Amino acid sequence: MADCVFCKIIAGELPADIRYKDEKIIAFPDVNPLAPVHLLIIPRKHIPTLLELSDAESSLLGDMTRVANLLAKREGISEKGFRVVINCGREGGMGVAHLHMHLLGGRQLSSALG
Repeated sequence: MADCVFCKIIAGELPADIRYKDEKIIAFPDVNPLAPVHLLIIPRKHIPTLLELSDAESSLLGDMTRVANLLAKREGISEKGFRVVINCGREGGMGVAHLHMHLLGGRQLSSALG
């Protein structure tokens, strides 16, 4: 998608500190971090929201989770705990219309969500 900032990062048109990449997934730090570790894990394929993920693409969520676990260990937050979040839609807090997972950790996070 031509105007998607994440697609531009994937294409190498915008710089990012790439922490992980493979044929399906790429990960890099959030530009507005909410925790000491705040990485974005995104599929290379442009999928606007979780609602638009097809049954055939649903394995991407497992791939994203696998990468989140790997990065949590690599970033040193796996032992104390971390959070993964997928926002969906504007009211759900989604800032970029490209499916992505937030990996947050490195400090005590609010337990408001349980």
